[in-house]
Parts: sequence; C-alpha cells; structure tokens
Amino acid sequence: MNRVVNGVVNEVAYRMITLTCLLLLSLTVNAECLVRGTGDLGIVVERAAGSLKVLDTTAHKVLFRVEGLGDLSHASAVYSRDGRYAYLFGRDGGLTKVDILCGNIVQRLVQGGNSIGGAISQDGKLVAVSNYDPGGVKIFRADDLSLVSDIPATPFTEDRRSKTVGLVDAPGNRFAVSLYDTEESWIIDMNDPANPEIQRFTDIGRLPYDALITPDGRYYITGLFGQDGLSLLDLWHPEKGPRTILENYGKGQEKLPVYKMPHLEGWAIAGNRAFLPAVGRHEVLVVRQGTWKILDQIPVHGQPVFVMARPDGRQIWVNFAFPNNDTIQVIDTETLEITKTLKPGGGTLHMEFTPRGEEVWISVRDKDEVQVYDTQNLELIHRLPADKPSGIFFSARAHHTGL
Repeated sequence: MNRVVNGVVNEVAYRMITLTCLLLLSLTVNAECLVRGTGDLGIVVERAAGSLKVLDTTAHKVLFRVEGLGDLSHASAVYSRDGRYAYLFGRDGGLTKVDILCGNIVQRLVQGGNSIGGAISQDGKLVAVSNYDPGGVKIFRADDLSLVSDIPATPFTEDRRSKTVGLVDAPGNRFAVSLYDTEESWIIDMNDPANPEIQRFTDIGRLPYDALITPDGRYYITGLFGQDGLSLLDLWHPEKGPRTILENYGKGQEKLPVYKMPHLEGWAIAGNRAFLPAVGRHEVLVVRQGTWKILDQIPVHGQPVFVMARPDGRQIWVNFAFPNNDTIQVIDTETLEITKTLKPGGGTLHMEFTPRGEEVWISVRDKDEVQVYDTQNLELIHRLPADKPSGIFFSARAHHTGL
C-alpha cells in the first residue's frame, strides 16, 4: 500500500516538476517580449542593412533590432489593428510580419519579384501587396499570410503585365490601385475574399505613378507622370468614373529635371485644403478640396518629396529631392509663410509625427541617425543611431485610412 501511495505521490511530484520546467523554459524563450501597449511604438527601416529598429517614442529609445528582411530600398509598412504586428513590404517581393513587442519575425515570404507597397483591409483581416513583377495584386490573410487571391494586372505586351502602383485600403473592405502601363484604376471589393469584385476604370491619364486616398476615405487621387494633372475617383460615387484635376498646372512652363518622384501618400490635408508637392518644380501647391483648384503656390528650397501636416493641421513639414535633400522647411498653414529652415543633414529621407504631433521623427541617412524635433519650438531634442535609415512608421497608422 505504501509503495502504491508513494508511487502516486512520486508521479504527481514528477509531473509538477516537469510542468514547472516547461513553464520556466517558456518564460525564458519569451523573456524579451514586452508586456505593454503599442500606441507609442514604431519602426524605422535600415534600408542598406535589410533590418529595422523598433522605437519607443515616449522613452526616446530603441527597443529591438530585427534583421533578415531582404531588400528594403523602397520599403513601406502597415500595422495590424492592435498595433502589435508590422507588415513590411520589400522591393524584393518580400512580405514580412514582425512582432514589435518581441522584436522578431513572425513569418516571411517572397511573394513576387519586385513589389512597391501594400495595404491592410479595413477589418484588419487581409494584407494586399502591389507588384511590379509580376504585375498585379496579391492578397493574403493577415494572421498566417496564406494566399487568398492573386489578381493579375492587365497585359500590355504579349508577355508582360502592367506594373501596379498606389495601392491603398478604402472603406467597405475595399482596395484601390492603379496600373502604370495600361493607365487604369481599379477598386477591389474583398467582402467575399474568395470572389473579389473588381471595378476597372480605363484612360485615367498617362503613366500613373503613385496615389493616395484622402483621410476620410472618399477620394482616390492618382499622380500622372506622363501629363500635367492628377486623376480623381470619388469612391462614394464610383459610377461617375475618374476625372482629371489640376490639369493646367505647369503647361507652357519650362520644367526642371525630376530627381525623385514625390510621394503622394505624403500629401498634407489641413482643414479644407490640400498641400501637395509640385512635380519638377520648387513649389508646394495649396489646393481647395471639393473644387480641386489651386489657391496658392509656395516657393520652397527644392523639389519637394514629402509634404506632411502636423496632426492638428497647423504646420506643414517638407523635405526635398537630391541635391537639396539635407533640408527641411516648415510652413505655417495660416500665413502660408516658411517659418523655419532646418538642416538635419544629407539624405533627409522621411518624417513621421507622433500621434498627437508634439514631435516629428526624421531619418537622416548620411548621418546614420534618426533626429527628433519638438514641433512647438522647432528644436532638435534627441538623436538615435540607425544604419542608413529611411522610412519611419509609427503604430498609430493602424487607425488611419490609407496608412
């Protein structure tokens, strides 16, 4: 009897010890994962190294460095609804899901030969990737990156399909995208993921190269490299089709060489006005929403790339293409005057505001650092090391259409 009892006791003790060891092992494996909110976190891309750093914008420090992310020469990112996972789109066709609380890669796949960006659906369940090669859009489940839909682009030769550009999320679990070579815009409805519905709009304008959606999700606006003007599609009334806006801007004027195409996603929307970079000119355009007429043209230091509004709409921050890419200018949206010219350093590539706009974080490639500025007094307040930094993406993007 004692031997049986002792055997049972020993068996129970053995199981308890085993469970304790497994628990301790689990805690050790996940020791670096953080237990905290993600609202003040973000990432900065280290483009040359194929890595990123996870940033804490409150503490002004780097939490993790994540390596093995492939070609990040034109990388962008979107976030899961809870802000925990960043989905990174690489130029090599890589799609990588990164856990910013653990600082590791959850899953990575190379889904194409050359991709140019992506978007996450309104409900957070689908991640779409825009591809140059092979041309088209691929859509994946956000949880496990399994392929949901492969939508090929329109052919423009016997063996080549159009590059897709300007992919954004839109209300109603839709995506909008443009086709560079065939001059189209599409609305992709993913309410039935197994059977996407596609509205195709042709002859939108020559060589669409990038696009944006306004913060309210109503207007999809595509930049046209092959002609003056932009293409506008009203997503509330897509049956009206696209129309050209700002079509007379620049006609009859000598244009400068275009060193870098401006990013339309960096448009600034402040009140009922849009501030946008003028292609091939040293100007920022001020445009009235609704009529889409030019109200003013602000002379600036160089060819603008990103024209970004502080979250309260009080300031516009502008960076520039080579050879003037060592400069940032700040515009007052009330007076339309330049209030400050900053010199962060060569290769000032990207900016990102903290969620309420008290700071702006700026990547400075040639100094291998990210600089943090106070947007009230326009002073540099902090520096963080980063290896050839480019894009900066904060988790607050998870709650904004088009980001």
